[in-house]
Amino acid sequence: MFAAETLSVNIAGASVAGGKATNEDAISWEIPADAHQHTYKGVVLALADGVSSAEGGAFASHHATQTFVTDYLKTPDSWSTRHSAGTVLSTINSALYQQSQQYQTDERGCLCTFTGLVLKSKTAYWFHIGDSRLYLLRQGKLRQLSTDHITKLSEQRQFLGRALGMDETVNWQEDSLTLEPNDVFLLCSDGFSDVVSDLEIQALLSMSLTIDNKVARAIELASNSDDNISVLLCEVTQVASDTLDDYNERMTRLPLLPALEPGMKVDGYEVIRALFASARSHLYVVKDPATAAHLVLKTPSQNFADDHAYIERFIREEWVGLRIDDPHVVKVVQQSRPRTFLYYLLEYLEGDSLDCFLVQQNLPLRPAVAIGLLEQIASGLMAFHKLGVIHQDLKPANIMRLADGQLKIVDFGSVFVPGLAEIYSPILQEMALGTASYSDPHYLHGHNSAEQGDVYALATIAYELFTGHLPYGEKVDDCQSLSDYQRLRYIPASRFNPRIPMWFDRALERGVSFDLQHRYLRVPLLMQDLRTPNPLYLHQQVVAATKNNKLLFWQLMSGFWFITLVLVIWLFSVRGQL
Repeated sequence: MFAAETLSVNIAGASVAGGKATNEDAISWEIPADAHQHTYKGVVLALADGVSSAEGGAFASHHATQTFVTDYLKTPDSWSTRHSAGTVLSTINSALYQQSQQYQTDERGCLCTFTGLVLKSKTAYWFHIGDSRLYLLRQGKLRQLSTDHITKLSEQRQFLGRALGMDETVNWQEDSLTLEPNDVFLLCSDGFSDVVSDLEIQALLSMSLTIDNKVARAIELASNSDDNISVLLCEVTQVASDTLDDYNERMTRLPLLPALEPGMKVDGYEVIRALFASARSHLYVVKDPATAAHLVLKTPSQNFADDHAYIERFIREEWVGLRIDDPHVVKVVQQSRPRTFLYYLLEYLEGDSLDCFLVQQNLPLRPAVAIGLLEQIASGLMAFHKLGVIHQDLKPANIMRLADGQLKIVDFGSVFVPGLAEIYSPILQEMALGTASYSDPHYLHGHNSAEQGDVYALATIAYELFTGHLPYGEKVDDCQSLSDYQRLRYIPASRFNPRIPMWFDRALERGVSFDLQHRYLRVPLLMQDLRTPNPLYLHQQVVAATKNNKLLFWQLMSGFWFITLVLVIWLFSVRGQL
């Protein structure tokens, strides 16, 4: 139980295999211990049922429940509950759908039903997909809040109409109601609701039992089910006395910081020095009074005070950073105290950008050094992709190299989260994001190539590390249209570094191909062909070597016969003179 002056609840749940050999259901919940987060994000619960016909069902259900709970709590305070939950659900669906596309058969998709519940202040919000269920017991009366997304062909034949991971976009049921003390919410899978009647559920939830005993009794009632059984109970013991509407309104209107000077304080953080300033944003090194640790404070430039699209993108930067936990990505710091200005905090890194480091080196780098750097960048990039986020502006200037040689991706300003444009109004841009030398020409000119765009940037960096040049030369910066790019020709890496084998060069060429049908789909595929020779490229190398050997043979033979002919002519001329 969470005892507080605001919302107070009891939660318990259980998930068992039931009549199946394995359990493909999953449940998750969290009552934030942090008072600020508890007040402004609320209590969150999730239940998912893996689709049994899909081999990835168990993975899908566990990923969906755990990610929804953790990522919802990391969304910005300025986002509404619906916006936060919808954003997280969309990214979960995108990640599961992309995972499903890696399988070769339809039977191996990552699909699951989903029911999520958020209790915040005086309101309950729910988000539902599929045939798991959400019930409410209020004043002794039971009501099913969710709608079963089932399509019936006949009394004997029916199929699931909606599921997470089923399609590129997903439509969910969402609604809300005002909380009352003693409300009881039940989230359950169809393995429970198919065998336990509504009357039995109402009787169970009305019993004078502890919440743990109610859960145990629920599992017992469904013991004859031939499916997995999952139940998640939430009892509301106290409702908040105020709402968060005024707070959310204030958060969306937080003022932007003016230019800061050393010694100034922002919400207790002391400014040590300015770190970076541009027309778009400012970064400062600040000191946290609670820990004495140095952090980086990032705030939008005053130039964008009236640009709502930019402000929304800035808020999204923090959200993306909070979700990523990888040693090769800079960490965004979770804040526990209210903000009076719009900014966010990052870990402070001692080092220099990778582009500055490369200027100081004699390129190309030694192969072992270059591949070591590339492995770190790929690891950080894959952390973005694992969450369904595209970086869109990967370049050496956005990668920090620490004193110990560790690399960290440090900029989230151009990130793209697939699926959000279908839910919320898209962010309009006056110009393409990214940098021409490293960014995929497709999304620089209006077409988002998803992970393949980041593959292009990574392959370009790899080419530079191994050659000291760009794969299409300096003219790439002058391209204004896709037709300009299509006139460019890939420069073989071996022209700048003769030690590069053909199989390695072929992998680089495929990584930066303008043709998306030819370019690698994902980062791991590119890295695999850079680490070990692709048999296809090795075969091409052998064929090319054989052709070269045959050409050399005929060139030698021709030279031999030419010399012989000249010698014979000379002998005949000498005899004639005699």
